[in-house]
Amino acid sequence: MPEDPKPPDAPQSAQPAEPKPAAPAKPTPAAKPAAPVPVPWESPLAARLKEQFVSGVEPLTYLGQNYLQVDSVSLVPILQLLRDEQQFDYCVDITAVHYPKRERPFDLIWILYSFPHNQRLRVRAQFADGESAPTAVNLWPTANWLEREVFDMFGIRFEGHPDLKRILLPDGWKGHPLRKDYGILQQDQEWVQINLGIESGQ
Repeated sequence: MPEDPKPPDAPQSAQPAEPKPAAPAKPTPAAKPAAPVPVPWESPLAARLKEQFVSGVEPLTYLGQNYLQVDSVSLVPILQLLRDEQQFDYCVDITAVHYPKRERPFDLIWILYSFPHNQRLRVRAQFADGESAPTAVNLWPTANWLEREVFDMFGIRFEGHPDLKRILLPDGWKGHPLRKDYGILQQDQEWVQINLGIESGQ
């Protein structure tokens, strides 16, 4: 007799799909640390200046950099004291920063160095637009070219400077390129056309 055919395989029951693993929760971003801020600078020099000039000077330190915020009236005697009595015998740089929305929009900064003490110090004072700053050429001869650069780039004049004129740009150039209101591509078109014979310096 012929063998009975094998019965067809019984249908297998469908296996339940395995659940997808839940996506890992996004970590909560850490709060940004507070930005460093200037704090009072405590030192014998700071105490001496505070005693002598009272409200005319505020000794501060920021990220290890010591500086004096001074008013323009006290500026010259403070610079003189720093050179003569504290031996800050080298004027490293004089520069400026322009804050056009401020009532006194210019910060002038003197960066001084003492070779005998291997110490660096900054002096900062605010000036109004059009207000002259006192020259420091009589204290540090290096201030001559440094003040000319600040005048050239920012238009700040230094009262008593022996020969205040531009140092990087031509004498007849209009405008001061490091002021915030001077466009990044701005040119003195008139000077360029007259002196170079072209329409633009770009």
